[in-house]
Amino acid sequence: MDELLNELRQTWHQTIPVSEFMQISPQRFIDNELRVSAPIAPNINLHQTMFAGSIYTLMTLTGWGMVWLQQKLQNVDGDIVLADAHMRYLAPVALSPEARVAWQDADLSSLLKGKKAKVKLEVKLYCGDSCCAVFEGLYFSVPKM
Repeated sequence: MDELLNELRQTWHQTIPVSEFMQISPQRFIDNELRVSAPIAPNINLHQTMFAGSIYTLMTLTGWGMVWLQQKLQNVDGDIVLADAHMRYLAPVALSPEARVAWQDADLSSLLKGKKAKVKLEVKLYCGDSCCAVFEGLYFSVPKM
């Protein structure tokens, strides 16, 4: 699994340059839950908390990363895009956060039939034990031609 997480990090950093600047990094994947972190320092705002855009980016990529991992694990391939999202900021992020997302057993087999797959995920952002933000994202994976 460490190899897949490293490949995910490299994919982010090579294809989405802001992810490297933000130092976004997948930490672990256990029991169908992906955990991703980013240090506070490169993502800080004038209030000495995490910039809202950085929070949104971290959570978007965490959901995207889960779909990417599941495609790898299920031996299907598709181009993943965020189709719709809703974000709730619950508390300022003053410590380096950890985004967490659990797989909801979405069916990706439609990719094998040349059809898009739809995945709805909820990503939560934690600072220690406190949930500071909740992101609901709808991702589509479109078969590669």
